[in-house]
Amino acid sequence: MEFLLSFSAKELLTATLIFFGAIIYSSVGHGGASSYIAIMTLLGTPVSLIKPIGLTLNVIVSSIASFRFIQNKFFNFQVFLPIIFGSVPAAFIGGYINLPENLYRPLLGFVLLIAGLQLIFNFFKTSAKGQKRVNPMLAFFTGIIIGFISGLTGTGGGIFLSPIIVLMRWTTVKAASGTAAGFILLNSIAGLLGNLSSVNSLPPVVFLFSISVFIGVMIGTQLGIKHLNPVGLRKVLGIVLIIAAWKFILT
Repeated sequence: MEFLLSFSAKELLTATLIFFGAIIYSSVGHGGASSYIAIMTLLGTPVSLIKPIGLTLNVIVSSIASFRFIQNKFFNFQVFLPIIFGSVPAAFIGGYINLPENLYRPLLGFVLLIAGLQLIFNFFKTSAKGQKRVNPMLAFFTGIIIGFISGLTGTGGGIFLSPIIVLMRWTTVKAASGTAAGFILLNSIAGLLGNLSSVNSLPPVVFLFSISVFIGVMIGTQLGIKHLNPVGLRKVLGIVLIIAAWKFILT
C-alpha cells in the first residue's frame, strides 16, 4: 500500500489502463508498446519518457509471451532467424537516435494510427491457403526496416511484422503470434539498450507500470493460447490509439 501511495492518481490510472492494454496485446503475441504509448500520451506523460518506458514494458510482456507461445508450439524459427538478424542491430541504432520532437511526434503518430486501424479492422485475420518458402534475403531486409522504426519510435514492431509474415504466407496466423513475440523481445532489448546509452536512466514510475504489464500478460497469453478473442476490447483500444495518433500528429 505504501508503494502505491508514492504515486499520483494520474500515474495509478495510467498503470490500470496499461494493465488492460497488456491483456489485449499479449493475447496475440504483441508487446503492446503502441497501446502504452497511446495511454501515456493521453494522460500527459512527458514525451521524453515515453520511448524508454514503452520499450521496457515491451521487454517484460514479450519475454513472457514468447515463452508461453513457444512452449505451446506457436512459433516459426525459419521466419524468425533471418528477420531478427536484420532487426536487432537496426533497432539498437534506432533506439540510440533521439529525434527532435517535431519529427518524433508525427512519426510516432503514424505508427499509432497503423496500429489502431489494424486493431479495429484486423486486415490480415486469416492467411491464404498453403504456405510459401521463406525468402531469407527479403526477410532480412524486412527485419532491418521494422527494427529501425521500432527502435526509433519505442515500439516493438509486432504490429507491422505479424501482418507481413501472414500476408507473405510464410507462417500461419497462430504461429505468427509466437514469432512476433520473440521478435519484439529481442527488438525491444536492442532498442532499449540503444536508448539507455543516450538517456542513461529510467523514471521510478516504470516499476509501477512493470507490475501492471506483468499481471496483464499472464492473463492475456492464457486468453490467446486458449483461443479466446476479445474482439470488442481490441476495437476500443484501436480507437484509443487513433485518438492518440491524432494528438501526436496535430499538436
